[in-house]
Amino acid sequence: MTIDEYILQHIDEESDYLKALYRDTHVKLLYPRMASGHLQGRMLKMFVSMIRPRRVLEIGTYSGYSALCIAEGLPEGGMLHTIEINDEQEDFTRPWLEGSDYADKIKFYIGDALELVPRLDLTFDLAFIDGDKRKYADYYEMVLARLSDGGYIIADNTLWDGHVLEEHPHASDRQTICIKEFNDFVARDGRVEKVILPLRDGLTIIRKRS
Repeated sequence: MTIDEYILQHIDEESDYLKALYRDTHVKLLYPRMASGHLQGRMLKMFVSMIRPRRVLEIGTYSGYSALCIAEGLPEGGMLHTIEINDEQEDFTRPWLEGSDYADKIKFYIGDALELVPRLDLTFDLAFIDGDKRKYADYYEMVLARLSDGGYIIADNTLWDGHVLEEHPHASDRQTICIKEFNDFVARDGRVEKVILPLRDGLTIIRKRS
């Protein structure tokens, strides 16, 4: 048994609906590893339940797995705005979101978050950034300006399978460089508190100072 298998045996189970979505993701989508999965999904749900945000932004919907986990943790009246840039993803993802128990808590958009979010003209209590790694710094500045005081940003893939280490053979590819630049910038940013969790591919939890 691996440590990951042990962990999965000792946390809350995912719903049958999420299990079915995860299976369908692996059967029908080209990059199924991009889906959050059981452990990260339960962490997202728990975190949302703890901070009870009224309005959440997600950049990078993909299959909808993380969106459903976030929506599951939302309080009464809470709303998730989730944005997917790949229009070819819509035919797979929208039915899963609209067929869930949380459909009334999710607004799903297709387009570039850097263009859509300013047009929404909303303030968010939590943002989950899991989009184009080359745009993380741009997403961050855009979101921080629209984040409530004391609000949170969760950035996914910030350890990038270890590529962020200088000795890694892929340390100089464009996505890795942008992730490293993002990590360095956030580490120096006095506007926020931050911590990196070595969960899955790395999660950075960022809190905007009041």
